[in-house]
Amino acid sequence: MATLNKLLEIFYNQIAAWRNTSLEDLQFWDRDFAWLAGILFISLVTSLAVFRAVIHRPAERSRVALPAILQHKRRLSFSVVRHTPTLLLLLGIPFLLLALADPYTSVLQERTTFPGRRICLMIDASTSMVRHFESPTLLAGNKGTSEATFFTTVAAAERFVRLRMDGEYRDLMSLVEFGDQAYVVTPFTSDYDNILLSLALIGDFGEFLRFPDQGTILTRAVEQGVQLFRMFDFLDASGNLIVMFTDGEDAGVIRQGKTVLQVVQEAVKAEVPIYFIRANFNRALGSVVPDSTWKAAVEATGGKFYAASNEKTILQAIDDIDRLSSGKIEITQYVTQEPYFGLFAFITAALWSTALMLKLTVAQFQRFP
Repeated sequence: MATLNKLLEIFYNQIAAWRNTSLEDLQFWDRDFAWLAGILFISLVTSLAVFRAVIHRPAERSRVALPAILQHKRRLSFSVVRHTPTLLLLLGIPFLLLALADPYTSVLQERTTFPGRRICLMIDASTSMVRHFESPTLLAGNKGTSEATFFTTVAAAERFVRLRMDGEYRDLMSLVEFGDQAYVVTPFTSDYDNILLSLALIGDFGEFLRFPDQGTILTRAVEQGVQLFRMFDFLDASGNLIVMFTDGEDAGVIRQGKTVLQVVQEAVKAEVPIYFIRANFNRALGSVVPDSTWKAAVEATGGKFYAASNEKTILQAIDDIDRLSSGKIEITQYVTQEPYFGLFAFITAALWSTALMLKLTVAQFQRFP
């Protein structure tokens, strides 16, 4: 049964490949060899036909022929149908020659549209993120994890990723961890499991303690996020957004002489909204100094500022961002060289196997043409 299922799987794969194959898109490694094989085949067939014509002896006139008994009803002749194995054999020859030419598809560029967004997840790993934050729901499966703000935000990011996985989306996601400096942990990928693995790695307590930059410069993180979109040439495309998890404890609201509004101008121009989840336990909107500054800045990008003072607010923010992040993105996919020898070899084998089976099992097909 396993062998039959394997054969059926191969058959369906070859059928799918046949439907998606156009001879115009194929290139051939051994075109000359296929031409040579075709010429040799035609020469051999022609030689055999000439040889048969030369040695054929006409019927002797001295022989006596008996008249056939007339039949009242003429039976359907089987002479045409009995040539079916030969026809199948001949039909398989062009596919054999194509297989011998070693066909392949070259690198192709395809534009694909599917539901989803390009999402940059940014997580604050500064020293202030060790402050207590009660999150029994988010940290329910992590008994040994401290109820620090950092681990709450990592769990919240993981919950957001799983929401996207459970939906119809095929997002391109990246992960950035920041403090005084911002570091790209995972560049844009459509592999959700890769993002979840990266979140698990940075969410390890030992890794958190080893994070080198213990300060918080949110403007530098925003610049890194926009730069990441630029590196992937996404700034001119629609469907981009940044989701930032931080406690908002940022004294450096001015970056190299630029205000926060000036820093986010590139995000505004590129229409990259920033969804800012400020997770600071029991601290409402306005109780953290930079709140008003960042609220105005992220709203200027078309995003939203969430003053998350408890777990309920974080969960609501995640659901809200998931709902607002519907849409479609268009990406360019590159298909590398793919061999098609197996497809034409499979067709040849199928035709010749059918011809052989008919020749060996059906008596009417066993007469040579």
